[in-house]
Amino acid sequence: MISQIFILSSKGDHLIYKDFRGEVGKDAVTVFYEKVTALTGDQPPVVMSHKELHFVHIRQGGLYWVVTTTADSSPFTLVEFLNRLTTLIKDYCGSLSEKSVRMNFALIYELLDEVVDNGYIQTTSTDILKNFIQTEAVTSKPFSLFDLSNVGLFGAETQQSKVAPSAAAARPIMSSRGDQGGKSEIFVDVVERMSVVIGSNGVLMKVDVEGQIRVKCYMPSCLEMRIGLNEEFSIGKSQLRGYGAAVRVDECSFHQAVKLDEFDQHRILKVCPSQGEHVVMQYLLSDELPSAPPFRLFPTIERDNGGRLLMYLKLRCDLPPKRADREPCVSVCSRSPSLSQELSSPDQKAELRAETRAVHWDIPRFPGGAQLSALFKLEVPGLSSASMMEVGPVGLSFELPKYTCTGLQIRFLRLTPVQAGSSQRWVRYVTHSDSYTIRI
Repeated sequence: MISQIFILSSKGDHLIYKDFRGEVGKDAVTVFYEKVTALTGDQPPVVMSHKELHFVHIRQGGLYWVVTTTADSSPFTLVEFLNRLTTLIKDYCGSLSEKSVRMNFALIYELLDEVVDNGYIQTTSTDILKNFIQTEAVTSKPFSLFDLSNVGLFGAETQQSKVAPSAAAARPIMSSRGDQGGKSEIFVDVVERMSVVIGSNGVLMKVDVEGQIRVKCYMPSCLEMRIGLNEEFSIGKSQLRGYGAAVRVDECSFHQAVKLDEFDQHRILKVCPSQGEHVVMQYLLSDELPSAPPFRLFPTIERDNGGRLLMYLKLRCDLPPKRADREPCVSVCSRSPSLSQELSSPDQKAELRAETRAVHWDIPRFPGGAQLSALFKLEVPGLSSASMMEVGPVGLSFELPKYTCTGLQIRFLRLTPVQAGSSQRWVRYVTHSDSYTIRI
């Protein structure tokens, strides 16, 4: 049972507040923000308590999405509800951001009135709610194919090498009253997140890859969509099949609407997509990669004659040269109050952040097959052999477009019946770093 729902900005501004039962005062918003900002680290607990009040929250779009409850409710149910609520609001508003929430507060309040009744969850189905929602979404500016400034998750490259801008899918779903609001399109994203630990000797110690196939549909009507995966796709080592390069995952789960009658033989997913965004498939690969990790680091740590700490870092990208969009950020822990640097190109930059005691090396573009280097000279009071052992590890943050580390690919994307007119299908691949750690 839900007592309240509220949405806060990263600075604690009250964007949305809805009290369903009147059991708790509005000061709960202030209590939550004080508790979440008083915690150290970047990952506060999802569930927090204050007296007899429980807070359950998630972070999406740079915002805090929070429900409160005084009852003995399942936290997993509330977390799942918040995730579905953010997806629902993204479908109706087009994107999740502080600006879109402020511009569409009337629409969001109308959605909350339909989704929750007296604290009890009713539905989070986009299709069902379209019959009851009357408020139109407000967008900051009309969508344009020439506008590449709004970077979103979707946006894709077709098999004919046509490219849709990232803002193409960052718009509201079509209105149930006949306003098409754009072309009939389907966007499919294969998104993977890597968690990697590489030892100081360069050996891969741990790896986890979490992947999703996400579909966002703007089709007014589509009876069925067929998504063809790699024919050599296997779940577990015991199911390795085919004569080509094997694409293996350890675990796999599907949306309840996915039909699997052609999956075992032909690796085809059949789904009847409704308007909005859905995760049709999730998969996990652990402890093994089909190819080498995308980045390697070669560090040298020593002390010069003046007592300064010298860190010489060579970072290599082991991907094909055509994959040229990289944005790694390397953080090297240290206890130095000052920093001087020598970087391999003028477009790079580095800074020492006192609050985290780390050096952040920002590389705006890193071509595949290239190797970059940096020399950092740090003034460390009382530098000793023991304090040099405290340097590291190195963490990388990056996004790799047109690349999946598992090798999963979409063979084809077919719609039944065939959509006439200006309907289009877009597919994109992207790999993110979730936690990419290199020990030195």
